[in-house]
Amino acid sequence: MAAHLERNGELQLPVLSRTAARLRELLGPKREVRRVLDIGSGPGVMTCVLAEVFADAETVAVDGAPGLLDRALARAERLGLGARVATRQAELPDGLDDALGTADLVWSSKAVHHLGDQQGAVDALAGVLRPGGLLAVAEGGLPMRFLPRDIGIGAPGLQARLDAVQEHWFSIMRAELPGSTAVVEDWPAMLARAGLTGVGGFTFLLDLPAPLGGPARAFLHAHLTRLREAMGELLDAEDRTTLDVLIDPEAAEGIGRRPDAFLLSATTVFTGTRPAGAS
Repeated sequence: MAAHLERNGELQLPVLSRTAARLRELLGPKREVRRVLDIGSGPGVMTCVLAEVFADAETVAVDGAPGLLDRALARAERLGLGARVATRQAELPDGLDDALGTADLVWSSKAVHHLGDQQGAVDALAGVLRPGGLLAVAEGGLPMRFLPRDIGIGAPGLQARLDAVQEHWFSIMRAELPGSTAVVEDWPAMLARAGLTGVGGFTFLLDLPAPLGGPARAFLHAHLTRLREAMGELLDAEDRTTLDVLIDPEAAEGIGRRPDAFLLSATTVFTGTRPAGAS
């Protein structure tokens, strides 16, 4: 997954840069940011973006996978950010303890939904904020789109059926997590219950029109391959056959060659501030 995660992050760089700039605005021009935590950092693409935007801060990539943290450090070195980027191996949410320290900005993307108690995870993330600090959580949002409704093979509406399968798989995954706790995924309300104020959200779009370049096609090929391997048994035979064609590198109708493939995705970020008087 490491290469796929980094490739995805690099495709999202325009959105990640705009997101980091918005977080800088939300913190305000007078707020001194000395420490930033990227919780569930993966290979460190956003870690490095945050380090670039918050040039006076130490930025810490926090993840449970040592290999991903190694990639984060290597990326920081390549970008000349090695002196200001650190890593911390920690499993969430138990790793959010006193040893991790506090921060002026805590960023977490697509990590909370992997934890059984999502509200407890948000509470823990808010708990490492310094007074006046900002928590930013990227979860939920709209499904990614990359194909027309009718692609000329199989039954029209493939993406809608893939969405349904992924939602079903996601529900099973959530139910099987240790300590799985049902919660209405109203992220602003969850941040408010964690004691944060000024709760809000914003969304940025990544819009790569057809025809796609090589990196975007490679990302989509990996995405569809993972869907076929992990969720293929939840699809009917016709849709499995269609997926097989889409991931066939030699097929003219495959995702690597078809001229109508595009990439449209939305990143939704929810934010809240720890009250200045909080202890």
